[in-house]
Parts: sequence; C-alpha cells; structure tokens
Amino acid sequence: MSQHYAMKITPITYILENNLDFCTGNIIKYASRWNKKGDPMGDLDKIIDYAEILKREVSENEATDK
Repeated sequence: MSQHYAMKITPITYILENNLDFCTGNIIKYASRWNKKGDPMGDLDKIIDYAEILKREVSENEATDK
C-alpha cells in the first residue's frame, strides 16, 4: 500500500483495526489529511458533511429504539 501522507498509523489501518463504520471512517480519513492537500477547506467540509450524516443516522436510530 502506498503512503500518501507520512503518518505513524495510516487512517485505513486505524479504521480497519477499530471496525469503524463508513461515516466515522471518512471523518478519520479527512481529519487526518485536511492540512496536507491543496484544498483544506474541501476536506473540512467533508468532515462536517459526514458528521451531519452520522448525527442524522444516530438520531433516527434513537427515535426507533424508543
């Protein structure tokens, strides 16, 4: 696997080792690299987008659990 960004632990390794869901995994991925690319605001926006999706999902699950 190629190293896109020099990190002690790659985001994919962290995501897989911790069995994270899709949205959480993407938040980790974008949070790990937002300041290492040419479009930092784009990655920060993606973190917010995935967090909003995750919030909706959690809220919907809590509503159906009651």
